[in-house]
Amino acid sequence: MTIDLGAAADFLTMNGRMLERRRFELLLGREGPESALVALDAYRNPDGGYGWGIEPDLRAAESQPAGALHAFEVFEECGTAAGSRPAELCDWLSRVSLPDGGLPFALPVAVAAGCAPFWVHADPMSSSLHITSAVAGAAHRVGASDPAVATHPWLAAATRLCLERLDARTERLSTLELLYVLGLLDAVPAAEPRAATHLARLAATVPASGAMHVEGGAPDEMIHAIQFSPMPGRPVRGYFDAAVISADLDRLTAGQRGHGGWEVDFGSFSPAAALEWNAYVTVNAVKSLRANGRA
Repeated sequence: MTIDLGAAADFLTMNGRMLERRRFELLLGREGPESALVALDAYRNPDGGYGWGIEPDLRAAESQPAGALHAFEVFEECGTAAGSRPAELCDWLSRVSLPDGGLPFALPVAVAAGCAPFWVHADPMSSSLHITSAVAGAAHRVGASDPAVATHPWLAAATRLCLERLDARTERLSTLELLYVLGLLDAVPAAEPRAATHLARLAATVPASGAMHVEGGAPDEMIHAIQFSPMPGRPVRGYFDAAVISADLDRLTAGQRGHGGWEVDFGSFSPAAALEWNAYVTVNAVKSLRANGRA
């Protein structure tokens, strides 16, 4: 079973933002990282953060923690070519973090058009394990090749907050919290022993099938094994049976639609977001399949 990269490229040409089109070309080695970084710069604000709908269901102009997550994803793909942008984003995150070192799920939104209610109505004065772990995990992956990020005080404080929350947590994590917490624990350097302890404990809560339903989502909205463990050779991969990963890669391969792209299993909050999410998951599907030797 194989995928059609040409059809995926055509789908992105017809439906994708310039950011996803450039990321795809970078992924296939057809363009260098500079093109993806130029596309990313369109979402950057003068404060060093990212907004302007880089998170498709948060179309407000203001810089947001979710925008930082998407920016770090691109920085990881671009490596050292990102220059000072990642460290400058860490500086912005320092300025908007709460006194305990955590990030609010979202900052105030001035214009709510096209924004999901869970972004608009988030408490800006309460630290969120969900978004803090998501952003910090992505930053640690960038920090693997960027010392200015790896040693940034914001990242240390955010990671400490997440580990302290996990130390004290007795109730189960939601599926999306678990996704991002595992991503953080997988990325934290081995010098932090608590991360390995929590990784083993929490990875054991994923069903043997590797699939978990997203609470409050669509009936068929799921997080799958390859989303929990997208890259081979990482610590979290050791907690998933090889046969489960192989079967999930088969599922992901079979998910390419007749139009050439992949589609999300959740609802969007604007017509533009629906297209953008499908382009986003198309790039990520090809990225995961290539990393695992399937494309």
